Amino acid sequence: MKNQYNRTITACFVGCIVQAAVNNFAPLLFLTFQRSYQIPLSRITLLVTVNFGIQLFVDLLSVGFVDRIGYRMSMVLAHGFAAAGLVLLTVLPDVLWDPFMGILISVMVYAVGGGLLEVLVSPVVEACPSDNKERAMSMLHSFYCWGYGGVVLISTLFFRLAGIEHWRLLALAWALIPIGNGILFMQVSIAPLMGEGERGLRLKELLGIRLFWILLLMMVCAGASEQAVSQWASAFAEKGLGISKTAGDLAGPMAFAILMGTSRAFYGRYGEHIDLERFMIFSSGLCILSYLGIALLPVPQLSLIACAVSGLSVGILWPGTFSKASAAIPKGGTALFALLALGGDMGCSVGPTLVGMVSGLLGDNLKLGLLAGLVFPMLLLWGIIFCGKVSR
Repeated sequence: MKNQYNRTITACFVGCIVQAAVNNFAPLLFLTFQRSYQIPLSRITLLVTVNFGIQLFVDLLSVGFVDRIGYRMSMVLAHGFAAAGLVLLTVLPDVLWDPFMGILISVMVYAVGGGLLEVLVSPVVEACPSDNKERAMSMLHSFYCWGYGGVVLISTLFFRLAGIEHWRLLALAWALIPIGNGILFMQVSIAPLMGEGERGLRLKELLGIRLFWILLLMMVCAGASEQAVSQWASAFAEKGLGISKTAGDLAGPMAFAILMGTSRAFYGRYGEHIDLERFMIFSSGLCILSYLGIALLPVPQLSLIACAVSGLSVGILWPGTFSKASAAIPKGGTALFALLALGGDMGCSVGPTLVGMVSGLLGDNLKLGLLAGLVFPMLLLWGIIFCGKVSR
């Protein structure tokens, strides 16, 4: 029974890699867009806001249509939008009257795919037969990190060998992954999220649960804590610390991604022996220390180390919150996963946007912008402790 779902789980793992590609390829090109198309940094910040803002909107809409059209069709559509956005990114900036509008439209298209994937991959894996749901969820989200690290490594090597001016060819290559995985989702087995005769909670019922609101706040803060560093790591390393783009991408976003994935894979492997709540509290505290290190340490190399450590610290926060929600509200259904994804994407938008806005107000000082992001792991730590008290 379980074996027939192995391809399903694998396809979901690849779906996380697709998410990583659409969320993290363009940020590697932020300074290239700034130089090539004369787009100010304050305007480029809007790309992050729109990307996660569209994903947030899709998360909200999905409550009404995913169950109607089914998870299979939704998965195929998600991969189609992701591929289309990456392809359009290679064309629209050079054919429209305003290059920024071309980039923005492309981001909006692939953001629809990213938003759908955020809603879909977790419940599809949750529905598959598994001995330990928490470990499976953590392992699933670790593939987002491996995808993120792969995007950074392969892109950096490509830019180094072929020249960053040929980035359009690489965008087309990344588009092949969602195309292939979308075809795979037409064939794999997909288990129902609810048992026969059961129904998930209605939206009104879910919103009436006090614990849900705490979990939603935790998701907002988890997304913000992760993406506030992730989205700006490349620009921070290159501009804020004055090192080369190649070294900056490898030491900044790639190290962040690898350590984030390591944290998730570690829990995926040994999670049955670890208390999830304690692990999340420890991780939140480490995240606070890493933010302080990024902003306040005077030596660039130490700031980069703190940037990488922040990846290790945020690894469990997103999948851990999903696992706690699934255990605490077992009949949440699609609505629970969609609204948690909405909260996470809201945080993914708010976190980098706050960093960009504060940096812009303070003379493009990314260190001070990242210091402002400290509010998110602090709120998350409070949420984890409070959620534990309410659950008990």
